[in-house]
Amino acid sequence: MRAKTVLSIIGVNQNDEDLRSAIELSRAAGAYLSVLVTALAIAPVGGYGEVSSSAWAEERERELKKLGEEVAATKALLQSSNISFDVDRLFTEYGWVDNEIGERARYADLTLVGGGLLAQNDMRWRILNGALFHSPAPILIVPKGRLASLQPRRVLVAWDSRNEASHAVRAAMEQLTAAEKVHVVIVDPRASTRGTGEEPGAELAVFLARHGVHVSVDILASGGRTTADTLRQRAVEIGADMMVMGAYGHSRMRERIFGGTTRSMLEAPPVPLMMTR
Repeated sequence: MRAKTVLSIIGVNQNDEDLRSAIELSRAAGAYLSVLVTALAIAPVGGYGEVSSSAWAEERERELKKLGEEVAATKALLQSSNISFDVDRLFTEYGWVDNEIGERARYADLTLVGGGLLAQNDMRWRILNGALFHSPAPILIVPKGRLASLQPRRVLVAWDSRNEASHAVRAAMEQLTAAEKVHVVIVDPRASTRGTGEEPGAELAVFLARHGVHVSVDILASGGRTTADTLRQRAVEIGADMMVMGAYGHSRMRERIFGGTTRSMLEAPPVPLMMTR
């Protein structure tokens, strides 16, 4: 995946770490950086009398002012970065966040989400939901304290032979071909002529090798741990700079609910995580 346009989503109540990380990634990739500063509109609380309506309107005005100040500060930081950029704002209701984010992400090659935004419990799941399930573009989750980069040396690919995992591999092909080593990791596979195949991971390894990827296959037993914990431990053991995996979810009440391994990995990625559905 060659990123020419990177969408970085930041909130109004975080420091500049995510933004600086996005700047460095975009500079290294020679990419255009589009920053979306996001705030949730405050919903009315209590009755709809004159007092509550007035307090609600005042709170919204304060949020809008804070959003404007963050946009101005973001522009000031970017103007000294020597990269091409734009900055926009999103002030929306909680129930519309995922649709709004999805619309923005469709016109980017990559959506970047940093540790600062992940700490925003009021909005992170709707933003991740929008970026993953309302847009075909991959996302890159960068945990706090880690550097965002599209030039990893060692990559862990979480593989289970499903379409989502295959889409993720294709999205990350440029990173895989440039890496020194790629580990295809399969947790508790069941050998069969379908699914993972008679030799789990072998067909994917051949496919990647034909692209020039330096690949090996790691078959792991969970030993009673969750799949996510098993993947995290292996990422640490091999010194991975990036993980690549597919995102899974199911529809319920017209919303996307993340599957267990996807949600767990998004909550605590050990290294930068490239994910697509």
